[in-house]
Amino acid sequence: MTLDLGGYALYSVMGICVVFAALVLIMCMIKILIAVTEKKKAPAAEAPDAPAAATAPEPVLAPGTAGDLCLYDTDPRDAAMVMAIVADELKKPLNELRFISIKEVK
Repeated sequence: MTLDLGGYALYSVMGICVVFAALVLIMCMIKILIAVTEKKKAPAAEAPDAPAAATAPEPVLAPGTAGDLCLYDTDPRDAAMVMAIVADELKKPLNELRFISIKEVK
């Protein structure tokens, strides 16, 4: 049994249609799951009607600071040296740079 070029093209189009139908089905399932989980989370998020004083106030940062810095396997002294070197290479003041985290690569 031999197929001509038209038969191969038909099988290719049918295969692509099956793949796209499966993708649409997966997309619909994800949207349904998101809608179900949001309905479960919404009442819990709205329920606590506590006064604003119960929440912890945000810490007041010193002028020129850029927030928290996470150090991973790094000595604070080494992190300070890295920040100073970067600021010197960029010719920028240290308070204009924002370091989010520093991790030692071993």
